[in-house]
Amino acid sequence: MADYVVIMAGGSGTRFWPASRRARPKQFLPIGGTTSLLRQTVERVLPEFDWSRILVVTGQAHAEHARLELPELPVENVLVEPAARNTAACIGWATRVLLARDPDAAACVLPSDHFVSDAALFCRHLKAALRAAREVKTIVLLGLMPTHPETGYGYIERGEAHGESLGFPLNAVKRFVEKPDRATALGYLSAGTYLWNSGMFVFPANVMDAAISKHLPALASGLDRLASEDLGAVYPTLPSTSIDYGVMEKAGNLLVLPANFPWSDVGSWDAAYELHPRDESGNVLLGAALAVGTKNTFVDARSGRTVAIVGLEDVVVVDTPDALLIARRGQSQDVKLVVDALTAAGKKELL
Repeated sequence: MADYVVIMAGGSGTRFWPASRRARPKQFLPIGGTTSLLRQTVERVLPEFDWSRILVVTGQAHAEHARLELPELPVENVLVEPAARNTAACIGWATRVLLARDPDAAACVLPSDHFVSDAALFCRHLKAALRAAREVKTIVLLGLMPTHPETGYGYIERGEAHGESLGFPLNAVKRFVEKPDRATALGYLSAGTYLWNSGMFVFPANVMDAAISKHLPALASGLDRLASEDLGAVYPTLPSTSIDYGVMEKAGNLLVLPANFPWSDVGSWDAAYELHPRDESGNVLLGAALAVGTKNTFVDARSGRTVAIVGLEDVVVVDTPDALLIARRGQSQDVKLVVDALTAAGKKELL
């Protein structure tokens, strides 16, 4: 009976253009540190989980990047999807792999592109969630205690108390709610019963497999075929749906562990600005960046060229060998509109 970590490392690379591209999405970028977010995610769970108990699920376009970032990872622990089929297929496949290795396995599913600054506290939460998942034989989600009325996250409404695990309280999951507008988010914050849905959860592998069989029978049937048929032929035919919609929102008896470790889903260059040390003028200057008379500005000049900023405030500048992004802070999430425009213009070399 062993516990494993499954790290989802797909992605399209749109939110951190021009540093991220389709072949190098944000989990391969050194955001908030000197190593990539993927590497940070793995190092966060070491040594609680050794390399043999860490699986990374990624796409064909990203597999080589993943192996280069994680040379210590056993080759058989990199699961390469022949086609992107959303998170339910990804988690269902990883679950079947774990069950083949250990029928009593339990798993922690983690996105590869989140930032957590306190690894020890994070692992304490994981261990508590794993213990509860095994004892109750259910899926346990990690819900972050909200610190502000965030409109970019989905929320989990927690229900009645359900005991504790290793000193952490547990609650029943009452319902999932979509990303709210600001007024609704303010209501969630004041209610005190809503948590940010972090996309991290733990489960005994047989429990997740049973839930997929019940709620996504077509996916379960496709996973059955993987045991005897070619991965490249079967995987692209699997249903494409999210684990949230396909399983979580339909399953009963789910638990949530309210978490309080420092966390960010790093959803934009604005979020990256918050994660890096700032100088006395509030600037984040990376690489060969120079700022004169400038305040509260993010400059990423790690591509090598000197980038000088004069007399600006609240700006994001990201320089790469073939593209330059300049945006007002607070609007960097609109970089996806740039990607849309480049796609429409057929500029494949920039995507």
